[in-house]
Amino acid sequence: MWKVKSGGYGTVDGGTSSAPPSPTPATPRPWREFLDVWALSRPNSYEEGMMRVRRNMRYFEFNYAAVTLLMVFLSLLWHPISIIVFLILLISWHFFYFSRQGPLVILNRTIDDSILLCVLALLSVVSLVSTHVGLNVLLSLILAALLLSLHAAFRVTQDLFLHEQSRLLSVVGTLPPTTNYTPI
Repeated sequence: MWKVKSGGYGTVDGGTSSAPPSPTPATPRPWREFLDVWALSRPNSYEEGMMRVRRNMRYFEFNYAAVTLLMVFLSLLWHPISIIVFLILLISWHFFYFSRQGPLVILNRTIDDSILLCVLALLSVVSLVSTHVGLNVLLSLILAALLLSLHAAFRVTQDLFLHEQSRLLSVVGTLPPTTNYTPI
């Protein structure tokens, strides 16, 4: 189990806890923010583009998963058995990923969101490939990866901190102090 070091009653230990932070479920971001055309710009360098991809993939994780599932669904429209399998998978996605309010705990272990996302994605691909639509699934996943990577690379990430501050305000009750400098 996790051990929390304590100096005794009435002492402050400085927060030397060996317990990991509890993961939170992916937060759905507003679609208007996700599809904001004015927030797109070309990155100045490869490093900036990769930094945007990492930050946007984490920030818009819920939206990217929903878009990928929609693209896979659209690729299956002319395969009725695959649509039935996909709808069953969609129920599991809804139950385990989209509608959770807290972290998923199985056998007293907290399951990280990224592990859950990978397991659900792998289960979906294996189930759909077993219905003989492997090429459709592969092409829709490649197209989704390409389009979402382009979105993540071109989506400006500077305004995402403002939304995180407003979320912090709802948790803490006050905004953190701001400085008096103007952005360049």
